[in-house]
Amino acid sequence: MDASGGCVGILAGEELEEPKYVNLKQLSQMLGLSQTTVSRALNGYPEVNRETRERVLKAVRETGYRPNKAAQRLATGKAGSIGLVMPTSSANSSDAHFSEFLTGLGEEALRHDFHFVLTPADPNDEVGALRRLAASGNVDALFVNYMRGHDPRLEMLKTLSMPYLVHGRSIGSEPDYPFLDIDNEAAFYDATKLLLQLGHKRFALLNGPIYLDFAIRRKNGVEAALAERGLTLDEECVSHTAMTDEQGLLVTERILQMEKKRRPTAVLCSSTVLALGAVRAINQAKLRLGEDISMIAHDDVLTLLKPENFTVPLTTTRSSLRSAGVRIAERLIGEIKQTETFPAQELWKAELIVRASTGVAPAD
Repeated sequence: MDASGGCVGILAGEELEEPKYVNLKQLSQMLGLSQTTVSRALNGYPEVNRETRERVLKAVRETGYRPNKAAQRLATGKAGSIGLVMPTSSANSSDAHFSEFLTGLGEEALRHDFHFVLTPADPNDEVGALRRLAASGNVDALFVNYMRGHDPRLEMLKTLSMPYLVHGRSIGSEPDYPFLDIDNEAAFYDATKLLLQLGHKRFALLNGPIYLDFAIRRKNGVEAALAERGLTLDEECVSHTAMTDEQGLLVTERILQMEKKRRPTAVLCSSTVLALGAVRAINQAKLRLGEDISMIAHDDVLTLLKPENFTVPLTTTRSSLRSAGVRIAERLIGEIKQTETFPAQELWKAELIVRASTGVAPAD
C-alpha cells in the first residue's frame, strides 16, 4: 500500500531486487583485514584489539553480514549453539516461568549470534536425550534446569567433554558441578521470619512439586524459621502442585474451609502465579488480604504478572528468571569462546519486598 492508501502492484515480468549480502572474503577486503582477523573479531578473541573489533562490528551492522554457520563450524569446530532438553507429555502444561527464563537466554544468545537447540524428550528419558544431543555435534554446551533431589542427569553430564551449566541445584547430590541458583531456603526463611514478627503462628505453604529441588529447599526454609519459635508446619496446610493459578485457587479454597482456630493466618506461595489463584479464593471467602490473612509470594519478575499491580500489592521474595537466563547464556558462551572466566557456582540472594499483603496477625 502506498502513502495515499492505494495498493502497489508488481507488473508481470517485473523482478524484485534481491537483497545484497557480503561474504567473509568481501567483508575482509572492505576493511583491509585478513579473513582470520575478521573472524576472530566476530568471535570475541581477546588478541583482537578493541578498535579493530569495533570497526568490524560497525561494518557488520552496515552490510547485514551473517556468518555461514556450516563454514563457521568447519573453521572453528564450533556450532554456535547451546542445547537444552524440553520434557514433553500430555500431563505437562505451559510454564510462564520457563518462558521468562528462555527470553533472557535468547536475548543474550542473540547478542553473540548464538542459537539454542531445543530437543523434546519423554520425561523418563532426559538423560538419554541429553546424551544424544551432546553426541549430535549440533551444540557446544548444554543447559539443564528443574533440578530434582539426587538428580540422575548430573552424573551423565560430568562424563561429557563439553561445557554444561545447571540452573538450580540437586539436594542430596555431591555439589561438584557448575550452577546458578537462588538461595531458596534463605528466601523462605526470611519471609517466614517477617510473618512471625507480625504475630502469625499458623502457616500455609503453596509449593511447587515436592520432587523439585527448589520446592524442597523452600519448605526447609519455612520449617527452620518456625522451629526457632517452637512451631511446626501443619502438613494439611502444605500443597505440592503445578504452579498455576487454578491450583492456587483450589488449594486455598480447601484451606479456608478449615475450622477457624486451625485455619492459617499467613500463606506463603512459591510463585505469583499460584498467588493469583490464592487471592481469588481469599476474595471469594470475603476475607481481607493483609488484614484477615497475610500473604508472601515468590516473585520471578514475570512480565505479564506484576505483584505491585494486584488489588492488594503483594509482598514478595524477588528474583528475576530473565536475568538468570541472561547470566547462564553469558557463562556458557564465555566458556565456549574461552574469552572470559566466571565463578563455577553462583548463589543469588532473593530480595524481600514488603507491600500491603502482609499485616499484623488477627486476634483469635
